[in-house]
Amino acid sequence: YIMNIKEMHYDFKMKFNKIDSQQFRNLQVPEIDWLLNEAQYLFIKNIAFPRKPSYTKFEQTQRTIDDIKTLVISKSLNKVNNKADTYSLPDNYLFYVDGFVKMTKECCTNDNKGYKGDLIIRRHYTTFDNSPFDKSSFEWRVVNGLFNSDGLWLVKDDSFEVIECTITYIKKPLYMHNAEDFLATGYKRPGIATILTGTQDCELPEHTHSEIVDIAVYLAQITVQDLSSQMASVKIGNFDEIK
Repeated sequence: YIMNIKEMHYDFKMKFNKIDSQQFRNLQVPEIDWLLNEAQYLFIKNIAFPRKPSYTKFEQTQRTIDDIKTLVISKSLNKVNNKADTYSLPDNYLFYVDGFVKMTKECCTNDNKGYKGDLIIRRHYTTFDNSPFDKSSFEWRVVNGLFNSDGLWLVKDDSFEVIECTITYIKKPLYMHNAEDFLATGYKRPGIATILTGTQDCELPEHTHSEIVDIAVYLAQITVQDLSSQMASVKIGNFDEIK
């Protein structure tokens, strides 16, 4: 059942009333918005890269694929100025999923369209670039990459050129809100200059909406009761107490 943001607010209030013995604390619209977005973020992290190994990771089952498929996009990256083989990440980048490159070499022409190769993300402490079996190779169609403060750095020599780098990633969802039910002029989030007006629905697939509300209600409950240990448990992806 798909819920718009107003229905998610209504569902939240009904469920929070029930667990709070019908003594609903009068949470304001911005507070409920924050709880819903916090719940959504925890849900995404738990699906994409769960901290606990017992959880099923993204794309290992069709269920997890369907859970956040609306946030998975592919995009060709732009190079960072004055940084060799370094590409900036999109502003809405959240988690890396996969990637590929197109490469060229003087001795091998392909009408300047390039040859497709795999992008392999490496760990910083490994010595892959010193190994003839692991280093970037035009012949094997493989390029190594590292994430750093500049974005994505392709670790390769000058024997070939990368003309395009494309990644598939999980994007940051838009901040869902019900600002129009708070003030006609909207409201500002702490530390953010942009004023939220009107409404913004949840971008995740419809079958996740009720679960996100459930997590938000649980966050509200443990916040009101000041159960810091349970909050920490939820933050690291332990949702056992919700189920």
